[in-house]
Amino acid sequence: MKNTSVKKLALSGVLCAAAVAGSTFSVMVFGSKCAPVQHMVNILCAVFLGPWYGLGAAFVASVLRNLLELGSLMAFPGSMCGALLCGLAYKLTKNLPLTLAAEVFGTGVLGGLAAYPVAKVLMGLTPETYTVYIIPFLISTAAGSILAGALILALQKSGALKSMRAALEH
Repeated sequence: MKNTSVKKLALSGVLCAAAVAGSTFSVMVFGSKCAPVQHMVNILCAVFLGPWYGLGAAFVASVLRNLLELGSLMAFPGSMCGALLCGLAYKLTKNLPLTLAAEVFGTGVLGGLAAYPVAKVLMGLTPETYTVYIIPFLISTAAGSILAGALILALQKSGALKSMRAALEH
């Protein structure tokens, strides 16, 4: 049990580092730094680690991105809503397309809606409407979900996905 936890913690740290490093490849869309690698990492965490490690990795990546000035406070609702929802979807169904859709909905819609009060209250911005962040968040998460889906399908096809999961459990 302890060995499995150490392996999962180590992998979540590596994936968190990938999300932070990947955020250097962000695109500004309507005042939001869109970082598709974060969403790819959310899905990889869902498939390999589960919802709670994914949520933790998204939180730590958001903290680090803000400390390194690679993101904004809107990284929190976007990444964390998506990470939790896609992690729960994969844990309950083991269905990859549903997991990808859960990441897109969690980040794009729920995270986009949750970003409004963050922008208004914590950042002092005056967004025009509470739905203003949905489109940029959808763009970012769709790109990251496509990347993750392609990567996971390639791992699955090669047989590496099964052996990687087995290595985490033993």
